[in-house]
Amino acid sequence: MNTASVSHVGKKASRPRVWFDHQVHSAFFSLGRTVRRPWSTLLTIAVMGVALALPLGLSIVMDNLQHFAGSVQQSREINLFLKMDVANDAATALAETLRERADVAEAEIRTPEQGLAELRETGGLSDAIDALEDNPLPVLLIVTPQENSDDAALAAALAALPAADLVQHDAVWRQRLDAWLRFGGRVVWVLAVLLGLGALLVVGNTVRLDIQARREEIEVMQLLGASDGFIRRPFLYLGAWYGLGAGLLALGLLTAAALALREPLATLSSSYGSHFVLKGLAAGPVALVLLGTILLGWLGAWGVTGHFLRQTRPMGS
Repeated sequence: MNTASVSHVGKKASRPRVWFDHQVHSAFFSLGRTVRRPWSTLLTIAVMGVALALPLGLSIVMDNLQHFAGSVQQSREINLFLKMDVANDAATALAETLRERADVAEAEIRTPEQGLAELRETGGLSDAIDALEDNPLPVLLIVTPQENSDDAALAAALAALPAADLVQHDAVWRQRLDAWLRFGGRVVWVLAVLLGLGALLVVGNTVRLDIQARREEIEVMQLLGASDGFIRRPFLYLGAWYGLGAGLLALGLLTAAALALREPLATLSSSYGSHFVLKGLAAGPVALVLLGTILLGWLGAWGVTGHFLRQTRPMGS
């Protein structure tokens, strides 16, 4: 192999190394510029972080509300109170019949004696119950619908049974809760788009000021034949650093808010006999949030630098 061929292969092999070295240099150079301007950097990151923390916080709140309501929504039982003259044997036979329905997953019998014992244990009415001569409670059937069945239709069918006296079904308020949760989820998305756009504009304006400060340097580089990608790269990393800082700040604010609310929320939930614990973001969503904020900063810088380079490109290039 001659000298020219070796030189040509060496140049081709060195191109990825040169590209990688410039990537590393651009990343650390842009990081150094943020460190040399601490107040400007902190102000930009603070504005972006607060803007991003709001939709993230609302998303966490909605996730916790869905988690809190999940146990209620999964408890889809329909309480069927039978008439007083229905005996336990007849109630057992009715339960067996209901279990054969395609829309019924389970039918549990609660006898009057079981109901009275439960009231004695949990209701604090032992003295009043002891004073009763007869048991006033009817037989109760707790019917659990199938997963994809129509709860309202099943409740209507149970109410039409000859032995039925009263049917309790909480479908209406559960549907309202679902509607509110869906509405809240839509609000989170709308706010995320609007505040994300605001963060994008903050990054773009900050990078624009940095570009204006280096305008003469950029024009000289363009005259020397530097490509747009070569000139743009440090500013893209600058936007990425802003995005990363804003993401970390937003997560820090949410963590501080969760720590501040955890104890009073635990006290409140325990007063209602619940053991609800506030859920935060897992490692996977945290990584996605940081990746999203970095991409947001990168895109903001890309848009501004592209517009500037088109305006300053030398004639004939």
